Amino acid sequence: MTTGVFIYEDNDQLRESLSSMLQLNERYNVVGAGNNVLDIEGQLKTAHPDLILMDIDMPGMTGIEAVKKIRAAGLETPILMLTVFDDNEHVFDAIRSGATGYLLKKHIASRLFSALDEMLTGGAPMSPSIARMVINSMQTKPSQKALYNLTAREKEILGSLSKGNSYKLIAAEFDISIDTVRTHIKNIYEKLRVHSQTEAVSKALKEKLF
Repeated sequence: MTTGVFIYEDNDQLRESLSSMLQLNERYNVVGAGNNVLDIEGQLKTAHPDLILMDIDMPGMTGIEAVKKIRAAGLETPILMLTVFDDNEHVFDAIRSGATGYLLKKHIASRLFSALDEMLTGGAPMSPSIARMVINSMQTKPSQKALYNLTAREKEILGSLSKGNSYKLIAAEFDISIDTVRTHIKNIYEKLRVHSQTEAVSKALKEKLF
């Protein structure tokens, strides 16, 4: 039994090349192809593909938006993104939207079939540089903002301090007592490891803490 594949790619030459590659492999069958995703729900409902190859940069609607639409409709068909983009924004947007794998177009000739096979067995194939990017993002140390663990109110008061507001004005702004303001500021100083309003504001602005 062959595996049905639907191709979405706005580059006519590449779309035809992908179709030819798949048709030459007896395990795969191209059940449809399109140069945009504007009618993707209707096309998938008719073609019932087992796998989808999805370009990102297409006219009218991006591949990432199409993936969101597919997942919102409850379809769990594995989707392999095919793209020239290897930047964080596109990669993580695609993954968050529900893409199954992410393959750079320069790797199509050497990795396409192994990627498709991997998706069919429940895997999430990625070009090496993409996999490295994902791993690096997971290993990134928490931001200083997270390490300071300021509460929402403390951030608000820190922001008010940065505007040069007095304790009295801050108390009025947030409808709290001056003593409460003092307590919050004391806690802010301890968390930021500073000893004055100037130090606190300087650190907050430099590290974008609010």
